[in-house]
Amino acid sequence: MFNIFKNKAKEEKNKLEKFFNPSSVAVVGATANLGKVGNTIAKNLLELGYSGKVFLVNPKHDELFDRKCYKSLEEIEEAVDLAIVAIPADFALEAVKKSSEKVKNFVIVSAGFSETGMEGKRKEDELRAIAEEKNLNILGPNCLGFINPKIKLNASFAGGMSEAGNVAFVSQSGALVVALMDVAKKENIKFSNLVSVGNEMQMNEIALIEYFGEDENVDVIGLYLEGIKEGEKFVEVARRVSAKKPIVVLKAGKTDRAQKAISSHTGALAGSDAIMNEAFSKAGVVRAENLENFFDLIEVISKSSAVKNENVIVVTNAGGPGVLTTDAFENKKIKLAEIENKTKEKLREFLPSESSVENPIDLLGDADEVRYSKTLEVCNDTEAGSILCLLTPQDQTPVEKIADEIIKFKRNTDKNVLVAFIGGEKIEKALKKLQESGIPNVPFPDRAVLALEKYYKWGKARESLFAVSETKKNQARVKKVEEIIFKAKNDGRTALFFSEAAEIMGLYGVNTVDFANVKDGMPGGLNFGFPMVAKVDSDKTLHKTDKEGLILGIKNEQELDEALGRLRKNFPNENLIIQPMQDIKMELIVGIKHDASFGPVVVYGLGGIYTEIFKQVNFLISPMNAEEIQKHLLASNIGFLFQSTRGQKPMDVSEMAEILHSVMELAREAESVLEFDINPLLVYNNKKAVAVDVKIII
Repeated sequence: MFNIFKNKAKEEKNKLEKFFNPSSVAVVGATANLGKVGNTIAKNLLELGYSGKVFLVNPKHDELFDRKCYKSLEEIEEAVDLAIVAIPADFALEAVKKSSEKVKNFVIVSAGFSETGMEGKRKEDELRAIAEEKNLNILGPNCLGFINPKIKLNASFAGGMSEAGNVAFVSQSGALVVALMDVAKKENIKFSNLVSVGNEMQMNEIALIEYFGEDENVDVIGLYLEGIKEGEKFVEVARRVSAKKPIVVLKAGKTDRAQKAISSHTGALAGSDAIMNEAFSKAGVVRAENLENFFDLIEVISKSSAVKNENVIVVTNAGGPGVLTTDAFENKKIKLAEIENKTKEKLREFLPSESSVENPIDLLGDADEVRYSKTLEVCNDTEAGSILCLLTPQDQTPVEKIADEIIKFKRNTDKNVLVAFIGGEKIEKALKKLQESGIPNVPFPDRAVLALEKYYKWGKARESLFAVSETKKNQARVKKVEEIIFKAKNDGRTALFFSEAAEIMGLYGVNTVDFANVKDGMPGGLNFGFPMVAKVDSDKTLHKTDKEGLILGIKNEQELDEALGRLRKNFPNENLIIQPMQDIKMELIVGIKHDASFGPVVVYGLGGIYTEIFKQVNFLISPMNAEEIQKHLLASNIGFLFQSTRGQKPMDVSEMAEILHSVMELAREAESVLEFDINPLLVYNNKKAVAVDVKIII
């Protein structure tokens, strides 16, 4: 299976090689008019150092920029590896259609396609059809273009040229590409490529992750995303690439104000951003908290090797920043390293008696370059994988000399070395030296710790990313479920009766509570005694507690008659059922949420009447096997249930994993199920779990 994926990745690499590394480029819509997109693109190609052939195309000119101007792409006799199209949408469509036999790679910066409405969408659909028929690669439309600094190719209408390096940046926002280029100059971040994807008609972030994943010049891939259309494929591809190199994602749109009211508990719990978080976790990508954190992560990862271990030593010349840094390690996987006694003794040999040789190591406010140098040398013999150097520019601080010593130390160590120089004008020259030497600077210590933490967690996670789970549909089971749902739909119902839901649960090996339908005023087929529960079983009353459709603790025949009478009065002509009362140890919820990007997602967490109050839920994105689900359970916010606590015997984690796996199979197999939840699922530490209420909305 892995070899199949590997071959696909290589195919993607070969397919786009001429696109990103063309020997010749044509600009359709080139013009001498200042301020026009075609003018900027032409100048970028002609003036920024690109050594390939450049062809200018504009039917209104015979000559532009002292060189021949062609009437059309077809008129160019030589090979054209890449065409950049910067003319109105109708003409852009025609230009691609006419030249599609000659040119196979296009950047369409032109707007006026699907982003403008139905007519624009029609044009984009036609463009897509041409691309598929003629086997074209198209970036855009409605995009900024791309930049390949290694060959000095600026195939965009952004000004300037970034330095060539190891960061590939892919953005659903052209403006953010321009902003990142500007920040990069200051921080000395260097790029292999910068790509604006525009409408993503064909070439999207998935294809580009695949391509840059195979590019040996790329050490880290940065993504700015506003949405993901092909969620399952994104996870599959990103997971494979993340096992080799970090992918850092800045995802916009964390809130979902437009979420519609949904009738199941699961729908109310499953916010799209929480699912996005789980998808990123499954894919092994590093999610940035915000734009600031994104820049920090790119800075640290592009200039550092994978973090060797969780231990960090902090060296500072100021107590306050040291304390703030200590706080930043709270609830992190990385931690302040324990300083061994022999290391402390070496430090005491040259540090003032007032210095702290604990961690953070405080060199005091009068620390010079010698004190920093000797301290770093001693720390090099420790087991810590990373060293964070803090500095505040006090009057007597030789900032540049200290920077020089940090640079020297970095050349002779395999540890990750980061700096957090806190200041402004006084540290500018030193920062420039550090940046030119490839040492990442994150301006505040808490931000440095967060970036290092996320990088470390990627390194730990990548070990398991090559594992791929596969599931095949059980066709006999699929057919049976479809028959049950078909009958309910024919009856005009939007939800299954409990009897039908219990039958489906049985097909998937999930234990449900015993029950009896109430017919002709009498319970029939009883296999249980008192105490009992009576409830309405109807697609019109899904939240029974809220609507008083649930009566608990029925102790005898008289109470049962009274309860059923009350339910019949409140819910005339509705189906009623009775069930045996269950001992309650712990109530959980298990559900299915259909996500627009990632398909059916399994939801689980604390259940019962407090489900939507506490919202202690977790998400599983298929495919996963029971072993993977078990690991997820133990790491989740209900993981404590499956561990011995204060003499309490743990719940059976393997049983719970099997239940969740069964629900995941149901989610993949039963496409007619719109929403699903078991609430509560009663779990015990001395007997099998049982589903008490199963809601299947169709």
